[in-house]
Amino acid sequence: MPAILDLMGASIEHNMRDFLSEAEIASARESMGLDQSLIRDGTYFVIETEKDGQTVMVACGGWGKRRTLFGGDATEGRDDRLSDPATEPARIRAMYTHPAWVRRGLGTLLLELGEQAARDAGFQTIELGSTIPGQPLYEVRGYDAFHTEIRTGANGESNTIIHMRKSLVD
Repeated sequence: MPAILDLMGASIEHNMRDFLSEAEIASARESMGLDQSLIRDGTYFVIETEKDGQTVMVACGGWGKRRTLFGGDATEGRDDRLSDPATEPARIRAMYTHPAWVRRGLGTLLLELGEQAARDAGFQTIELGSTIPGQPLYEVRGYDAFHTEIRTGANGESNTIIHMRKSLVD
């Protein structure tokens, strides 16, 4: 978990800079973080590589079978009840890529892994809560925005969360 937290921190700090101000990034951090239920449920993936004889985590993300759409263990508004695959969506959750590894297909790979696992679990649809920087990837991968949520961070800055959905049925 410490390596996942380090990766999340680097991803948030660097990958959002072209899209958000430092104050907006600080506000966005409040709706992000490690959700240990994903790890306990076995629905979280990490991608590693070897560098200088060391194993390095370069991306992480997964899918959720619980109703919580986004956020970490302490994020306000969590709902950890299990979703009903017949009537409710699965969730893509906690997608982060190391800044040195962006634009190499890792986000797409994580989406494909999560979508297939959700299909295998019987889900018909999948949803996610996207940041502004993440939205272009999700749109290219077939997700449609259906709601935009604006939260106000402790620093008074806005935090935009774009609710997106995709059918898992061919």
